[in-house]
Amino acid sequence: MKTIIIATKNKGKIKEMEAAFDGLPIIVRALSEFGELPSAVESGQTFAENARIKAAFYARLTGLACLADDSGLEVDVLGKRPGIYSARFAGTHASDAENNNKLLNEMKKTGSSSSPARYKCVLAFFDVNGEILQSEGKCEGIIKFQPRGDNGFGYDPYFYVCDGKRGMAKS
Repeated sequence: MKTIIIATKNKGKIKEMEAAFDGLPIIVRALSEFGELPSAVESGQTFAENARIKAAFYARLTGLACLADDSGLEVDVLGKRPGIYSARFAGTHASDAENNNKLLNEMKKTGSSSSPARYKCVLAFFDVNGEILQSEGKCEGIIKFQPRGDNGFGYDPYFYVCDGKRGMAKS
């Protein structure tokens, strides 16, 4: 069995990753199991750069294979912001509610009541032998001012998938 560290402190992402690996010959360990580790400095300019930085940083720190992601929301009317700053759009330790409030306020300033948007995610896997694998995906949708659904986290209540009727927060 291979042990893989999930390099995030986001409990929602950890839960999703554990479900994705369920039934595979892999031991999934959360970063929190290693005590108070320093945060990786996400100095990249893209989701891919930040994912690779985090995966390599925590693999070296723990001595175990590591899977990291960088993901976020790109809103067209905001020039693809918040982008790589999605988790800290309203500030370094902002809550989901604070980030959502800033998102909606920024959209109001543009005069738009909705906007095409997408979630983007890059996964980077850094193995103990130094091998790096990377994958990227996106989910197109629309940001609307009316929250929908009571699951998910982050911007999910305001993100509607392509048809504009179903919310990402699983309504």
